[in-house]
Amino acid sequence: MYITKDIPLLFAPDTLGLLFLVLTVFMWVMDLIFAIEYMKHLAHKRRYYFFYTLTLVSMIGVCLSGNLITMYIFYEFMSLMSLPLVLHEQTPEAIAAGKKYIFYSIGGAFIGLAGFFFIYTYGTTLTFTPGGVLDLNALAGHETAMMVVTLLVLIGFGSKAGMFPLHGWLPTAHPVAPSPASAYLSGNITKMGVLVIIRFVYYLVGPDFIRGTWVQYAFLILTMLTILMGSMMAYKETTFKKRLAYSTVSQVSYALFGIALLNPIGFAGGLMHVVFHSFAKNTLFQVAGAIIHMTGFKKVSEFKDLARKMPVTMWCYTLASLTLVGVPPTSAFLSKWYLATGSLNEGITVISWLGPVVLILSALLTAGYLLSIVLKAFFPGDEYDYPCLQKKEPNLYMLVPMIIMTALAVIAGVWAGPLMKVVDIIVCELL
Repeated sequence: MYITKDIPLLFAPDTLGLLFLVLTVFMWVMDLIFAIEYMKHLAHKRRYYFFYTLTLVSMIGVCLSGNLITMYIFYEFMSLMSLPLVLHEQTPEAIAAGKKYIFYSIGGAFIGLAGFFFIYTYGTTLTFTPGGVLDLNALAGHETAMMVVTLLVLIGFGSKAGMFPLHGWLPTAHPVAPSPASAYLSGNITKMGVLVIIRFVYYLVGPDFIRGTWVQYAFLILTMLTILMGSMMAYKETTFKKRLAYSTVSQVSYALFGIALLNPIGFAGGLMHVVFHSFAKNTLFQVAGAIIHMTGFKKVSEFKDLARKMPVTMWCYTLASLTLVGVPPTSAFLSKWYLATGSLNEGITVISWLGPVVLILSALLTAGYLLSIVLKAFFPGDEYDYPCLQKKEPNLYMLVPMIIMTALAVIAGVWAGPLMKVVDIIVCELL
C-alpha cells in the first residue's frame, strides 16, 4: 500500500519492534484487568475502553512500522486516541490537562516532522535500516543543517518520553486521568517516544553520524538534566500521582541516557530500563489507583499507617519502589549498572564520570520521595494515635495485576537471561 507513488505504508516486524510490542500488549492487559474494578463506579466506561483499545492499536502500529512515515502516522494517531483518556473525567482540570497534553504531543511531533523531510531528501530510503540511511555524498555541505534537525527531532519526539524541555504534560495529565490510564501513559505510552528516538538515531541518521559531535553531547546533557530535575520535582511534590508523574519524567530519561551514549553497554542498559521501568511504574500507578479507590486518599500526608489497612497493596508499592531506586537484586539495579558502566566506558570528557554521579544523586532522591511513603505507611511513629482499622484491600481484579508486575519487577533482575538474549540481538545488529 502506497501513500504516494514512492512512499509506502510499510510494516516490517523486527526484534526491537517486537520487544516493545510484547511489553505494550502485556501491560495493556494488566491495566485492563485492573480497570475492570476501578472503572466500575465511573461514568462513560464504554468510551474509556473504546479509546483505550484504539490507543493499543495505534501503539502496535508504531512498534511494527517499517519506515518513518508509517511510524509517524501511527504515532500521531496514538496521541489523538489517548487524549480522551486524559479528558475522561471532564472536570476543568482534566480539560486543561488534555489541552496541554495534545499541544505538547502534536507540537513535539511537528518539530520531529523536520526529520522526515531531511531523511527524504538526503537519505537513500525511508525504510528503517540498521546503521542509518544517509547518503553522505548528497549530504555534503549540509551536515550542520542535518545535525540541527537531528537535535530538533530528539527534542520533539522526546516530548512523549517526558524529556526536558517538553516534559510539562506529564505532571499535569497524570493526576487527572483515571489511574489505569495514568499507568499506561507513564509505563508505556512514554516508551513510544523512546522507540521513535531509537529508530531515528540508529536506523535513519545512524549513530556514526552524531557520535562525538555537539548533537550527542547536547542529547546527553538534556537527558541528565531531565533525570536530576524530575527527581528533585518529585521529591518536593505532595500529591501522590503527581509525584509519580515527575518520577516518570526522571526515570524514562535513564533509558534515553543509555541511547545517547551510542555504545553497546549503555544502549543495552537503556533497553533494559524501558522494560524494568514499565513493570515498576505501572505497579506504582495501580497502587495509587487502589488507594484512591478504597480510601480516597490522594496526598502523601494521608498515608500514615496505611499498611495496616492495605498490607498487600503497600508491599507491592514497597517492592516496586525499591526497584526504581535500584536496590539489588531488583531489576532496575541491573539496568542502572549497565548505564553507569556504559557512561564510564564512553570516554567523553566530563560526561563519562558526570553520568554515574547524576544516576547516583537521582537514586538517592528517588529513595527519598518513594521510601518516605513506606515509612509513613509502616512506621507512623510513637506519637501517632492508632485507630481501630479494618483491612480495606481491593479485590482480585486490582490485586492480581499488581502482584504479577511487582514479582516481575523484582525477579527480572535475578533471572534476566531471556531478556538479555533479546537485548544482545538488538545491540549486535545496531552496534
